[in-house]
Amino acid sequence: MLGTDLEINQDGGRSNWVRLRTLVVLRWFAVLGQSLAILVASHVYGLQIDLSATSIVILSSILVNVLSVVLYPQTQRLSDTAAILTLIFDVVQLGALLYLTGGLSNPFALLLLAPVTISATVLPLRAMMGVAFLAMVVISALSLFSHPLMTADGTVLALPEMLQFGIWASLIIGLAFNAFYAHQVTGEINDMSEALLATQLALGREQKLTDLGGVVAAAAHELGTPLATIKLVSAELSEELSGHDEDFGLLTSN
Repeated sequence: MLGTDLEINQDGGRSNWVRLRTLVVLRWFAVLGQSLAILVASHVYGLQIDLSATSIVILSSILVNVLSVVLYPQTQRLSDTAAILTLIFDVVQLGALLYLTGGLSNPFALLLLAPVTISATVLPLRAMMGVAFLAMVVISALSLFSHPLMTADGTVLALPEMLQFGIWASLIIGLAFNAFYAHQVTGEINDMSEALLATQLALGREQKLTDLGGVVAAAAHELGTPLATIKLVSAELSEELSGHDEDFGLLTSN
């Protein structure tokens, strides 16, 4: 039973730890933050942003969320494939939005680390490395290609090449470090959980054996008392009959 429970826990995969509702709620917060950032940048700071294109990118995230809520129950646990596809979509969606809003010159490029960090906690190592690699490709592409941010008077907001390279390097290193660290910590927590489960199962089995031993001892005691009485009475009857009855002799001999 112990081995079966542990095998079930391992076969379930890390993605089964997280509900679809959790990622949906996080995406709603991302949609809210992205919309607010676009509105502030365009209407408060007067930056020239393609509102039509950015709105389509944000609406795609809203559409995915709505479909997830409609098609699946709130308590749906993600399979590995579903978790991978969900996180890949988040990376691509954020990358497309950053492309339209300055690339790595946009300070919100740091948010590309979020899907990778989530993947490190809910996906196996190989799948996590795939999501991390995709994020690195997106970051590298954004360092080379992006729609520049411009002020209302047409001034291009561009970073010096050295600073641009520094941001690219920091994002790549930070992404790799966060992914590795989160995966290691989550793995250790999982190992501790499995060890605790194994200990609890072993203690439960020992408790059952102890209880069974008590029941057997009680039954033996209950059976032993009438048998002793029968033997005593048989011995007395045998003495009265002076051993002429072989049946009484047989009872007293046992």
